[in-house]
Amino acid sequence: MSPLPSSSDARPWDAPADTPHGGGSRLGRRVFGHGGLRLVLLHLIADKPSHGYELIKAVEDRLQGRYSPSAGVLYPTLTWLEELDFIAPSASEAAGELPGRASRKRFQITPQGQAYLADNRAALDALHARMAAVVSEPHERPPQIERAVANFKMAVHMRLARGPLDAQQIRAFARVLDAAAQDIESL
Repeated sequence: MSPLPSSSDARPWDAPADTPHGGGSRLGRRVFGHGGLRLVLLHLIADKPSHGYELIKAVEDRLQGRYSPSAGVLYPTLTWLEELDFIAPSASEAAGELPGRASRKRFQITPQGQAYLADNRAALDALHARMAAVVSEPHERPPQIERAVANFKMAVHMRLARGPLDAQQIRAFARVLDAAAQDIESL
């Protein structure tokens, strides 16, 4: 089990508006400071026991499509919360009463999670204010384009992460990227 988080783990107000972002932000900056997403997920699970996909959609809905946590961020965060005994599989999940749903573990908050949430109420309130500010900001790019750009970036990243390319693959890769850029410029 990981040690209990320090008070600096849930400080959403530490993320300045111009902080570079990673992942699924469509705003060009960080939506959550370090530990902020953990607190939001814990709050969402306290409101309604949920599985990972439901949590991704809930965050995306609350931010009106301007941020969606990736699976690569969300699932390790859920694992961290579970290791700290802040969340646990729901009783029906633990009893195996959800046939065919083994890959969708539904979590519920534990008493330790409730206590952590209560202890960090000010941080959660600051996060809610930050989320409201994000939603109220002008959003210039259509969500379809944002989704397509994120999809494109992920495809490039995943292919490059699989291993080195040979000379022929490098030429083909560059050709595809150049063609996409030319097609976009011609619109």
